Amino acid sequence: MIKHVPRRKVDYNLYGSSNQTLPGDESGRRLENMLVAIKTMQDIEEVLAGFSSTRPRWINLLRAADSRVKNALAILRPQLLTNHRSLIASLGWPPSLLTTDLVKDNSMEMPNPLSLMQGPKKDEYCRSFSTLCSLQHLHAKQEARWSFLRGDKTAFNSSGFRAAGEVPFFKCSLWPIDELVKPISSRMEHHFSRWLDQPKFIFALVYKTTRDLIDGVDIILQPLIDKAMLLSCSAREAWVAAMLKILSGYLEREVFPAISENRRRNSNLEVTSTMLHMVDLMIALDRRMRILASSGTRIEISFPAVGLGFDPALSVMSMFSLHSDWLQMWAEMEVEDAEGRLKPQMEDEGCWSVFASGEEKDESFLFSSREDYKAPLIAESVLRSAWEMVERGYALPCGRTRNEFISSSATLFLSHFFCALLQRSRDVEHTAAVLDDVRLSRVCGSMNAARYCEHVLQEWSEDATLMETSEYLHKDSAKFTVRLQTDCLEEIVAALLLHFDHLCWNYVREGGRWEMNRIDPDCSFPDEDYPRVSPDFIEALDTLRDRIVFLRLNLNPPNFVELWRSVAGGIDHFIFASIPLSCPCFSSRGADQFETDMKAVFSIFRPFCARPEAFFPCISDSLKLLPVCKKDANQMLDELSQRRSEDCLRLRGIFHMSPAQAEKVLRTRVLGDWE
Repeated sequence: MIKHVPRRKVDYNLYGSSNQTLPGDESGRRLENMLVAIKTMQDIEEVLAGFSSTRPRWINLLRAADSRVKNALAILRPQLLTNHRSLIASLGWPPSLLTTDLVKDNSMEMPNPLSLMQGPKKDEYCRSFSTLCSLQHLHAKQEARWSFLRGDKTAFNSSGFRAAGEVPFFKCSLWPIDELVKPISSRMEHHFSRWLDQPKFIFALVYKTTRDLIDGVDIILQPLIDKAMLLSCSAREAWVAAMLKILSGYLEREVFPAISENRRRNSNLEVTSTMLHMVDLMIALDRRMRILASSGTRIEISFPAVGLGFDPALSVMSMFSLHSDWLQMWAEMEVEDAEGRLKPQMEDEGCWSVFASGEEKDESFLFSSREDYKAPLIAESVLRSAWEMVERGYALPCGRTRNEFISSSATLFLSHFFCALLQRSRDVEHTAAVLDDVRLSRVCGSMNAARYCEHVLQEWSEDATLMETSEYLHKDSAKFTVRLQTDCLEEIVAALLLHFDHLCWNYVREGGRWEMNRIDPDCSFPDEDYPRVSPDFIEALDTLRDRIVFLRLNLNPPNFVELWRSVAGGIDHFIFASIPLSCPCFSSRGADQFETDMKAVFSIFRPFCARPEAFFPCISDSLKLLPVCKKDANQMLDELSQRRSEDCLRLRGIFHMSPAQAEKVLRTRVLGDWE
């Protein structure tokens, strides 16, 4: 059996002395009866909460008791609200709205009837306010317990639901403050309908009304909230949230459906401009209203702190969380607007010009600016536009909605730009393009822009305050930029090597030059850059050096380092396979000539490193083997044949040539010339 719990004496100290006589006998008695009823239901709720904790199987009994309590609440709440509305109307609420000089924000402050309350009227309002708060507190406890009975165990509080009413304030707002806002709403919307073509006045009126009345609300009502023990409730925040709810409701009913319909019928710049202007006003209002809610002082809060950690009820932008179609429409308009503004720059070749200062930096330099990456000006403009979209996205209070917007705006916008980079980079697909300075410069500009974008996006993703969304943005874009750079590098390297191969055709296939016993002036001659280099090798070296120098001036340093090392590796493989391994017969003079020619190759890459020969491992190993005397060569061949090849090669500093290759190089020498 359920133990009978006697009704406890009502404690009126929450609201004032129980002996206090309310002004007006009729309203006083009515309110006192409501207080008794509320206190009785609070006692019942404590008992039911205890049973929900200790007797969860008594669910049918609990539901039966709840049914009676709900019936009582269905009668009590409308009566209390009616009484409260009559009371605030008698106080002269709502005040007259002052709509002059809204934009300049310098009109006279409207009087607050709450601040003018005195004597019995003030006592009566405070009692009514506290009673309504107490009823809401009871309702919150019941909602939490009902949620538990429906299966939501997170709503359950094992301590008998003593704190069950401590639900997040903005989950349900505050009833008495909502009652103050409702009559203001009807007056405001009368003005709103006249300002549809000038929405700045709508937002200005909402802000001015909120600001002018907030201090009175805070001073008069916050002590009553604290006395009613509604923890985590703020009069300022409740007031701001209720005022924003007026605006949100109007925008959802009248403004955004019209914009959406206009967009569907006629997608033009005027509709886009209207939508983006509306969003700008919403973001600006959210910023100012959160300042009012937090302290009431005008503090400049910078992005992104103003956009993180705030409750959706304190943001008119939260309406996008409920309307994904409007969110998508906004994102599309952001992309269209940014691409429209950047179109002249995209078509101007001057904005694509590579920034080449002529000053080369050390490879260990920490690159950070557009100039460091030699990126064209258009890259900075694109990133600035993308960043503006990210900033506007962070005005959305919901993380899921924020990610969805940034994915549909900034990420899409960057992907369109990367496609333009890809299109420009295709100029180097043909070998002849590597000799054309204009076409090669276009490709370098695309690579520089991609590398700079990759760097900036990485910085965004490493920002702790932006990590969640920016990392998501970087993840999608990094793959594209890396692939673009890799593909372009491969195309340039392949084109350079193919052209080098073409120019070296005669040089690598005339094997007889390496058998000569003396240096013939017709076969080699002194040169300013390449002393005594083979004459049919000069053109290939000059062209290679010219292209490398051009690329050094026009390509960003990180990509250039990858490029010249790849070119060096390709030349190393090509020459090693074409000459030392092609079975020519090397005389001592021929080996000297080969060494002279290879040093000329090394000299092209000497400006980029102290020991360029390290990037030509196969050629360097060949130059170590060719001068070996006959005795040492025979010994090495003997060791190689006895399968002691690894020790044999390593002792002589040869690490990049297989035993079979080493043996082949040794056998290419004219032995009689190596006594």
